[in-house]
Amino acid sequence: MSNHEGDFKPLDPGRIEAMDPHELRYWCAELDCTEAELKDAIAAVGEHVAAVRARLASSARRKSPGAPRETR
Repeated sequence: MSNHEGDFKPLDPGRIEAMDPHELRYWCAELDCTEAELKDAIAAVGEHVAAVRARLASSARRKSPGAPRETR
C-alpha cells in the first residue's frame, strides 16, 4: 500500500472495511457520500459494495431536492 491517499486501493474491492480510515475516505469519494452516510448504509445492509451502493442510491432518491447535505 502506498502512503499517498490518491494511490490507495482497497485490498478487497467488493467489500468495505469500515474500521480502516483509509478505506472510509476512499469509499466516501468513490460513492460520493459522507462518512456518516456510508456508515449508516453499512449498518443497514452490510459491507458489500453493491449493497451499500444500492442503499445510498435509494436514500438519495428519498431526500428532497433542496435539502442541505452534510459536509464531508
